Amino acid sequence: MVHVLSSRTLIRPTDPERSRAFYGERLRLPVYREFGTGPERGTVYFLGGGFLELSGRAETPLSPGIRLWLQVEDLAAAHDELRAAGVEIVRPPVREPWGLIEMWIADPDGIPLVLVEVPAEHPLRHRPGI
Repeated sequence: MVHVLSSRTLIRPTDPERSRAFYGERLRLPVYREFGTGPERGTVYFLGGGFLELSGRAETPLSPGIRLWLQVEDLAAAHDELRAAGVEIVRPPVREPWGLIEMWIADPDGIPLVLVEVPAEHPLRHRPGI
C-alpha cells in the first residue's frame, strides 16, 4: 500500500490572476505556499486535509466533469460570508435526501464547487456500534 503524505488538486486556470482573486480574496483560502514569478506563478492554497494548486495557464476551461467538494463547519455562515464577498451562489444551502447540507458555487472558469456541511447526526460523523 502507498503511504500518502498529502494530496493536491491542480487547476490550470484560463486567467490565473482572476482565479487567485477568487480563491484567495473571495473564498479567503489560506495560502500554503507560492512559487515562480509573473502572472502564471503558482499559488497553493490550504484545504484542510489537502491542497489546491493554481499554476500555469490553460487555453480552455477544465472538463465540466470536474468538481471540488469542500467541507465546512457552518454552511449558513459560509453562505453569508461568500455572498457578502460577491461570490455568485449557484444554489443556496439545501439539505439533501442523503442528509448532507450542500451549497453550490463556481470558480471564474465555471468549475463547480460544492460546499458541504455534515450535520452532527449524520452517519459520516457518528456510526453507533462502531
